[in-house]
Amino acid sequence: MTDHRDLLIGGQEVPAASGRTADDIDPSTGEVCATVAAARAEDVGRAAAAADAAFAEWAATSPATRRTIFLRAADILESRAEDAVALMAREAGGSRPWALFNVQLAAGMLREAAAAVTAPRGEVLTSQDESALSLAIREPVGVVAAFAPWNAPVILGTRAVAAPLAAGNTVVVKPSEDAPLSCGYFVADVLREAGLPDGVLNVVSNAPEDAAEVAEALVAHPAVRAVNFTGSTGVGRLIGNLAAQHLKPAVLELGGKNSVIVLEDADVDYAVDAATFAVFMNAGQICMSGDRILVHASLAEEFTEKFTAKAAALPHGAPTDPGTVIGPLVSSDSAGRLAALVQDAVGKGAKVLTGGGAPRGAVHPATVLTGVTPDMELYHGEAFGPVCALSVFAADDEAVQLANATEHGLTCGIITENATHGLSVARRIRTGIVHVNDQSVADEPQAPFGGIGASGYGRFGGRWGIEAFSTTRWVTLAGKHAHYPF
Repeated sequence: MTDHRDLLIGGQEVPAASGRTADDIDPSTGEVCATVAAARAEDVGRAAAAADAAFAEWAATSPATRRTIFLRAADILESRAEDAVALMAREAGGSRPWALFNVQLAAGMLREAAAAVTAPRGEVLTSQDESALSLAIREPVGVVAAFAPWNAPVILGTRAVAAPLAAGNTVVVKPSEDAPLSCGYFVADVLREAGLPDGVLNVVSNAPEDAAEVAEALVAHPAVRAVNFTGSTGVGRLIGNLAAQHLKPAVLELGGKNSVIVLEDADVDYAVDAATFAVFMNAGQICMSGDRILVHASLAEEFTEKFTAKAAALPHGAPTDPGTVIGPLVSSDSAGRLAALVQDAVGKGAKVLTGGGAPRGAVHPATVLTGVTPDMELYHGEAFGPVCALSVFAADDEAVQLANATEHGLTCGIITENATHGLSVARRIRTGIVHVNDQSVADEPQAPFGGIGASGYGRFGGRWGIEAFSTTRWVTLAGKHAHYPF
């Protein structure tokens, strides 16, 4: 018997108005692991109205009360870690270490949200009228539309809602069709158990064929005042366009074509370990994954030999196997897409150092390529799987040029034993995030997270997340002796 979840609207679990449901597929088996209510525009309207009705009371809730809810939610989430492990394995193919990392970071995000409840700051302004008091006041915006992806579902489902809620907004979240339980209902269950009032967080799942309709209805709804989306650049462009059409601010955290740069003064063994993690953690299904490994010519031979050997030895298998590093991608279609990218590159002259070949169901082998050139789709497109391209450079200028040869600009890792050297290169890399003597995959709840270019705009994390989901009002209190010309 499979699990079933109805929509969460106004604190009530209700079926879609149409009565339709959608299947949630286990990528390891290809079988249905759960069903969810399949919302349409009418259901979105009900959810937005419920969020709007709950807004005034939630915005007026004391900071102490809100803080208590988030702190309690963090504890509850940690206590349900094994639930998250089981859920992410069957719904998204997530390994146990990846699921536990999701719980750890998401709990940190909830605690950071608790700390950020009092982050909004106003100002007393200088006024032209000496008898007036002039104020700049930071306030919540209202209802926030949130889109949560499947790849780090507990982390990104939590991130989609934590800062908006902490700032005093209410939220309607549309979880990914590939992991609606992990990145939508599970996160909502934790917050509701912690005491979040009815209507403050609403969840509307949908069938894949209705995604465009649901997204447009949610962004366009008059009660929705801001949008956040984490996902692919292609879909992010559509969401950004919709938000702009309706004059609503958006935070977009999109794809990446990230580099790990191994400078000539790097420790090779450390660089191999760091690059392996960057490329293959969660089978490469992280927006920060290292698609491109750029290695100085003086280290290229040693690095390539050790890195290829380590990639070839990574255990592949089911997410429920504790030894698995390369588990299934989110679907067999995703594995097929990745295999096609590799085949295109090989057909145009790239060389496979390890991996390649046909996937086994949704599992694609860890793959390292060299000789990837601009005429190949993989050169420009985000792999979003356990595949990377290895390139060699002779000088810093060439490394910077290669790293910046993309429309994306999310993150970068620079491996070096010389901090001054690393920082000088980091300043020239066009990304929202860069890590010196570390690889590209990192996130902390208090840090500003986001990219530039095709990787999106706006920032999650810390006070930057609170600022993204609040607005500044100018309020004056005039003196009794204001003067008017008539």
